[in-house]
Amino acid sequence: MKSAREKENERCMSSHHRRLLHALNLGTRHFDENTNRWKWQCANIEVHKNVLRSINAFLDSLSGDARAPRHTIVKESAADILGALLWILQCKSEPLLSMASNVAVKLVTVLPTPLLQSGLLDLVYCLSSLLSSHQVEVAIPCATALNLIISNVSATSEKAVIQALKETDISICIVGNIKDYFTCGVKKIEYFLEMTSLLSTILLRWPSSRFPVCNDVELMKGLANMYTTTDSSIKLVLLKLYTSLALCDSVAQKLIDGGKVFLQMIVQAMGKSNPHDVRIEAFRLAQCLLRSRENCLKVMDLCGEALVDAILCGMRETKPCSKKVENNHGSLLVEACQLALITRWAGDHHIRFWKQGIDRVLLNLLIENIHDQSSELVLSLEKQISMVKEGLKVNYHVALRSYLWDILGWLTIHCGENSNPHTHGSGLHINLLILCACLTFVDTIQKWCRICRKDVDDNFQSEPVSRAVLMMIYSPCNHISSHARFVLSDILKVKGASCLKNLIHTLDYISSLESYGSFDKLQLVINLFGLTCLSSLPEYQRCITEGRGIKVVVLLVQRCLSNDIYVERSEVAPHLDTVLHKRSCCWVGKGDWEGSNVLLFYGLWGLAEFLHQCGFLEDKPQQFTREVVNIKTQLVDKLHEICSSTSSSPGVKWYVSYILSYFGFYGFPNEFSKRIGKSLNKEEYADLRLIVANGDSVSVHGVILAVQCPSLLPPGVLSSNKSPKEVTDYFDGATLREVRYSSHVDYEALLLFLEYVYLGCLHVVEEETVKKLKILAKRCNLQPLLQMLCRQSPKWGTPFPSFNLTSSLDSAGSYFSYEMS
Repeated sequence: MKSAREKENERCMSSHHRRLLHALNLGTRHFDENTNRWKWQCANIEVHKNVLRSINAFLDSLSGDARAPRHTIVKESAADILGALLWILQCKSEPLLSMASNVAVKLVTVLPTPLLQSGLLDLVYCLSSLLSSHQVEVAIPCATALNLIISNVSATSEKAVIQALKETDISICIVGNIKDYFTCGVKKIEYFLEMTSLLSTILLRWPSSRFPVCNDVELMKGLANMYTTTDSSIKLVLLKLYTSLALCDSVAQKLIDGGKVFLQMIVQAMGKSNPHDVRIEAFRLAQCLLRSRENCLKVMDLCGEALVDAILCGMRETKPCSKKVENNHGSLLVEACQLALITRWAGDHHIRFWKQGIDRVLLNLLIENIHDQSSELVLSLEKQISMVKEGLKVNYHVALRSYLWDILGWLTIHCGENSNPHTHGSGLHINLLILCACLTFVDTIQKWCRICRKDVDDNFQSEPVSRAVLMMIYSPCNHISSHARFVLSDILKVKGASCLKNLIHTLDYISSLESYGSFDKLQLVINLFGLTCLSSLPEYQRCITEGRGIKVVVLLVQRCLSNDIYVERSEVAPHLDTVLHKRSCCWVGKGDWEGSNVLLFYGLWGLAEFLHQCGFLEDKPQQFTREVVNIKTQLVDKLHEICSSTSSSPGVKWYVSYILSYFGFYGFPNEFSKRIGKSLNKEEYADLRLIVANGDSVSVHGVILAVQCPSLLPPGVLSSNKSPKEVTDYFDGATLREVRYSSHVDYEALLLFLEYVYLGCLHVVEEETVKKLKILAKRCNLQPLLQMLCRQSPKWGTPFPSFNLTSSLDSAGSYFSYEMS
């Protein structure tokens, strides 16, 4: 039963529709064979005016009624309305252009884009041609209408619309209009706002136009002159334009290199004195600029403290009236948390985050009023668990949790070994955060370790919290890692054994599937996280080695290496799959440390930890010994290939090298060093003889030692004021020079050490020889080799060692290294 208001709306709409039809009938229709459509036309300007007024009135009758566009008469009239409007616009009658362009704005505002699909491209061409009109009253609404069309166009139609914009050279036209605004100074501010807003919308969807626009010196100078404006509408369009430009990494670097003033403008726009939408856009722009470690460190050097303060200020804004944040990118809290993901890069900004109380901020976003409840100086673990469980049930800011777990994970994995979270505040905050994560993680793996479980309702935070706990357990910070293990062990003391059994069983089953859906991939990742975390707890290590734990993970790694299973993190962590991420360009070679296939990385991490933990078992079970033999047979050759590959990520290579150390292979093999290694033990071109105390000697090439391990050279050669090139010039090949070592240098160890210098890796079985190599590596300050000899776990974010002879070349030499070969 329709209400009286609905009946009145329909009556009004029908009345205006009849007038519209009457006005349209004053024109004629002809069949266009090119488009295979009937087109409206009329040469009478008074008819044009009458039609425009009728269209305007009809559209007004639809406004405010969300159901009106679905009405039959609206659907049937849309094509006729658009056809008449196109004809009038194409006539370009100056007295009517302003009126017609404003009707175009109302048309694309009121009617859904699908109803206009038949003539949408014609409308784009028509409006684009009018952007350069000398009438500001025409150009402004045309820009507004185009902005609305492009913003609302469907994914299937976007390509055609962008092609139409390319054909009209629209970006050149808009840039010219903006520059005219700067030079003339007589046009309305609305003209600048609409043109700039349209340009940012186009650049968001048209990557190839970003760099040319940024290269327009006159335009960029004019925009820079507006940094200090106090007008929030100008600030907003400026920030949006820079955001669209900064989606290109080349442009982002150029903007950052432009200096501190630009960055200060962004940080200032994040402040509380600005409107909500301005602050949101400032956070988005910063996200685009800081998508790589190099850019992040540059910005932190210029305005790191102010930026961290602004991020935390945004994260602290939790208003009582909006406890639940909707999961959309219009939220200031969401944007601030997304920007806080710069914690994924190591650097001094981590110290700033800790000093400014990031642990307290994260805790406050996870549990409401947690600080009031935890005001006691000492709380037992049982009381903490009870308090945290109740707090997490409330689902306070639940949409933010994926970001919060990620931030917590990054903060803990980048902590230093001797870092003390208690230094910058209450140690209770970090302890409660660890407890929050561990409780959520245990709940997660208990749900996901069941093969047939398809109704998990918290997929959004399952991967981030599991990953965060993994990072905490293996954090370099002794306090964080030990407390995380303690808490996890306590929570699992009742159900841990059955949970582990289910994890292995489910992982075994899913890893053998022939094909994988999104649910299967997520279940694989979470079960792998669970198994790796539990392997850190002594009470479960024997169960893993005596069961199928190692075998299952080896199978998983093998399938990843064979490209049978490929999982990108955005597939299992949808909060990272943002519009800005999808629209970015020119980020080649700037992947994350763990690589694109995260399942391979975490599989290698898990396998490495199994080998490491099982190495401490006093009586290694036969099953473990058998599995290790199987790994060597199945994987060692393939792992060598990965380590030598230029396409593998640094994190994958580090864990491969770490695993290989358990089979007597130490170092970092690569293809370039294999070629250089052919000269090892060859007299040809050798210019240096290394002699040990008993008289045994070996001939080497001074240039290689000078670059790869200068500590093996005579002290006189290594003067601190000598450049690498001057050191290598010392060895001219004309004379065979001698270097004598003391009795502390073992000949066999020296030969193996030279294998590493030339080849980047070495193979040794005897533990006694390994001890001698450790001494040599330590004295020669070869930290990467020493790390592998001591089997120290890789530190997140550490660059993979490269074989680089660049410093031995003069200015005419070419770049000569493994990384670029």
